Amino acid sequence: MNASTQQQLCSVKCVPCEGGVPKLTTEEASLQNAVLTGWKVLSSPDRISKCWTVKNFVAAMEFFKHVTVLAEDEGHHPDLHLVGYRNVTIDIWTHAIDGLSLNDFILAAKIDQLPIQLKG
Repeated sequence: MNASTQQQLCSVKCVPCEGGVPKLTTEEASLQNAVLTGWKVLSSPDRISKCWTVKNFVAAMEFFKHVTVLAEDEGHHPDLHLVGYRNVTIDIWTHAIDGLSLNDFILAAKIDQLPIQLKG
């Protein structure tokens, strides 16, 4: 597998997945993750995750609103976490295969293009 660039990831839509597709291997996930900034590949369970510290609570909610619209458009829904009113974390994986697929990296690349008000 050759890794897609961030531009390639942003230029395609997530493909609906109802299972039946193999999970990315650890090596494939690491290779694909290398084109993203700040995302971490986690295992047990397999997912990618990224954290941000935003300006304030309202900035967190605005960012989540943008992520919500994107997720609905892509038909791929991440887990959104807010702790301490401005510490935002997003976890992404393909629920139907209980692991990582190319869809997860497509969504991550597109999330990285969304507006966000960071602390400082």
